[in-house]
Amino acid sequence: MAPFRSILLTALLALAPTLAGAADKVTTTPVQFAKGTSSATLRGTVAGYDTVRYTVGARAGQTMTVTLAGSANASFNVYAPGVVPGQGEALGSTDETRRWTGTLPASGTYLVQVYQMRAQARRGEKAPHTLTVAIH
Repeated sequence: MAPFRSILLTALLALAPTLAGAADKVTTTPVQFAKGTSSATLRGTVAGYDTVRYTVGARAGQTMTVTLAGSANASFNVYAPGVVPGQGEALGSTDETRRWTGTLPASGTYLVQVYQMRAQARRGEKAPHTLTVAIH
């Protein structure tokens, strides 16, 4: 049994750099509104387990509308200021209309995270998308 453990340990150590390099890529993109407008449209692509985090400043009491178009594989979550994806609850997320509207509870920087569901991510699929964020 000892030779098998030795071979297994050697194989795992050999794979460690490959597994460490397979970490998810997180890209952060600020949402900027053109002068005199209250919405912006951004285009991007997520691949595999990568995510894009769009950030936008807003005030408590304003209404945010997020719309996602493009690949049906792309999904989104909206997080309040200070909430970290994976560690806190999202304010809203993709629904059957691929749209979310809500009144914002706090002033600060909101995060809209675009990602793929696990089945598509595992296959390394790409999801081109168009995200529109409006603040009123």
